[in-house]
Amino acid sequence: MAFGGDVHFESHVAALLRHPSTSLASLRPYLAPADIAMVNLETAITRRGTPAPKEYRFRAPASALTTLAGAGVDVVSMANNHAADYQAVGLQDTLAARRTSPVRIVGIGANAREAYSPAIMNVRGQRIAVLAASQLRDWTLQTWEATSTRPGIAGARPIAPLLEAVKSARLKADVVVVYVHWGVERMSCPDATQRDAARKLAAAGADVVIGSHPHVTQGAGREGSAYVAYSMGNFVWYSRNSSASSSTGVLTLTLDGRKVVASRWTPLRVSSSGVPKPPSSAEATRMRRDWQASRSCTGLRAIPSRTSSSEPTSSESPGSQSPSPESP
Repeated sequence: MAFGGDVHFESHVAALLRHPSTSLASLRPYLAPADIAMVNLETAITRRGTPAPKEYRFRAPASALTTLAGAGVDVVSMANNHAADYQAVGLQDTLAARRTSPVRIVGIGANAREAYSPAIMNVRGQRIAVLAASQLRDWTLQTWEATSTRPGIAGARPIAPLLEAVKSARLKADVVVVYVHWGVERMSCPDATQRDAARKLAAAGADVVIGSHPHVTQGAGREGSAYVAYSMGNFVWYSRNSSASSSTGVLTLTLDGRKVVASRWTPLRVSSSGVPKPPSSAEATRMRRDWQASRSCTGLRAIPSRTSSSEPTSSESPGSQSPSPESP
């Protein structure tokens, strides 16, 4: 499985939508070889609607989904603080786009049942359940959290509904993945709420927990029997306010049954076009070292390493990349 962080097509990044099948082709070597590749799509899928009463509002046409498919993405989370930026009409359009999307969309739905339902994918004889939810106590979750009678996003504050969804998915699937929007912007360490939620998700049966929202990367490693990556940072993004906010990458996890047995962090840098690009060899070495060091404030444990190349291959066949984990 391969994971990236936050994606939108705002400002100059909207130019990528002119050629949706090819504009993110440079990301395919990092994403397409995985059996499942996932990012957080942080935008409403609409051209209409009433802007939400907030400072930052993101939207994009449905070609955003085709563009991500062209990058090798298989599933996206839309449980975040921008999925309902254009309110009722924008949400209606987003749900319509979801029904015909070339990528699977989780964390949003016409009601709570849909929003908390996992995407179930069959991979190499195993059933993989992928869920998503937002833990941010913000306008979006307060106004557009999905209920039994209202469309919206899946919430995780309180966390009980997400834990129930994980437990339900555990009964249906061999592997359970949860992508959570959480944390504090620009903080390099997870806060107490994130760490508590990660422990509870692992106890409920999640095997992999991936995070987004802080706009910088945070540490990753083992929480009990689960693998947790607290923040993937920005991925396809319009701003590069600092070295930390433009530092990104792809996390590739290799699983044997439910257990993550290898992890590889491939460092990338958000470019002026908004597309992540490979850094120089020296910078990549430094970024990998920073990624490993970021675990120190998480309470997570490292996965024992195996020696292998840390660079992506050019093949796009599933499973063609050999595992190359981070050092402990």
